[in-house]
Amino acid sequence: MSITAIKGFNDLLPAESGHWQFIEQTARKVFTRFGFSEIRVPIVEKTELFCRSIGDTTDIVEKEMYTFNDKGGNSLTLRPEGTAGVMRALIEHKLYALDSLNKLYYMGPMFRHERPQKGRYRQFHQIGAEVTGAADPLIDAQVLLMVSRLFQELGLTEPQLQINSLGCPACRPAYREALVAFLAERQDALCEDCRRRQATNPLRALDCKVPGCVEATKGAPSMLEHLCSDCDAHFAAVQGYLGAAAVPYSLNPRMVRGLDYYTRTTFELVTGLLGAQSAVAAGGRYDGLVEQLGGPAVPGIGFALGVERVALLLGDRSFAQSPDLFIAVMGDAARLAGFSLMAALQDQGLRVETDVEGKSLKGQMRRADKLQARYCMVVGEDELAKQSVSLKRMADGEQQTVQLDAVAVAAAVTGGAST
Repeated sequence: MSITAIKGFNDLLPAESGHWQFIEQTARKVFTRFGFSEIRVPIVEKTELFCRSIGDTTDIVEKEMYTFNDKGGNSLTLRPEGTAGVMRALIEHKLYALDSLNKLYYMGPMFRHERPQKGRYRQFHQIGAEVTGAADPLIDAQVLLMVSRLFQELGLTEPQLQINSLGCPACRPAYREALVAFLAERQDALCEDCRRRQATNPLRALDCKVPGCVEATKGAPSMLEHLCSDCDAHFAAVQGYLGAAAVPYSLNPRMVRGLDYYTRTTFELVTGLLGAQSAVAAGGRYDGLVEQLGGPAVPGIGFALGVERVALLLGDRSFAQSPDLFIAVMGDAARLAGFSLMAALQDQGLRVETDVEGKSLKGQMRRADKLQARYCMVVGEDELAKQSVSLKRMADGEQQTVQLDAVAVAAAVTGGAST
């Protein structure tokens, strides 16, 4: 019996990897432009980190984390999200002491035990960015601008930016009280999870996708109507900066996010192209998280995007890297010369393939067609004797004779198109 992959843990095949490379390369380019540096943190952390940061009453901690005891009896967890690990590293290495403003980004796999579905798997991948040390609404707007520019450079216009404010510890209790009273009158219509969370995390009822809960919470009090003066001014300033940079957005008063650490500005980029999984990127401000994890009272804001979901939005776009040149060979001497020429051309940055299976000339040409090589040449006894070769452009069949050396061949190939 053959061994297969674990359910929800998917292979990334060569036909798909080009999409991921494009997303990652574009993210690195945009993040660098905005002054961010990469951080890489472990995929396994102490379970306590996620319980303290994400919240004991969240679905992630209650139902979805991959938690186990190691041989020393320590409770460890495969990271379900990226922010907590980055904040742990910030505190452990005292990055805040080296620079009061830290702008960090990360990429990698996350793990949650939930029902696999399109664009949402048990091992999934995120690209995220975090800023700590700035409470000014300008940094909120800068992060939102960066997210907007990232999707713009990915060539994706469909995800729409939605924003909300969740207030702060000064104004959220009054809102929470009003919401609990509203839900108490409708608890018979709520799902079991929302009824259970009324005392611990009532805001999640606004984010519940169960039809009964969606209907029951229509007309629920809005956090935007309960903001204190400071939070109201902060949110107004964020919107003002977004307007100044011409970043399109809409307000979504029902947005609450699934993690306990969010405060004030929260946001999602949503699309109608992926069914129920509408959010492709999301984040917000978490001003109390660093202190909650044992660090100083450092404000922060960040976001993460789901690579699988963004790759789905890229659709059938091709990111295949076809060879610049295929060298077909006839005979042992030509095979040796072709290999030498290939190595020299690759040193110059060209993508070059040659025969490695001992195929006939006809078979080698079929291979060149299959690889969609831009150019092809045939090296045999005559070509070796004359030290010249016919270089064929595969798109239109145009041929030119070039000297059989790496400099001449490279000049001919790169002159026909960029590499």
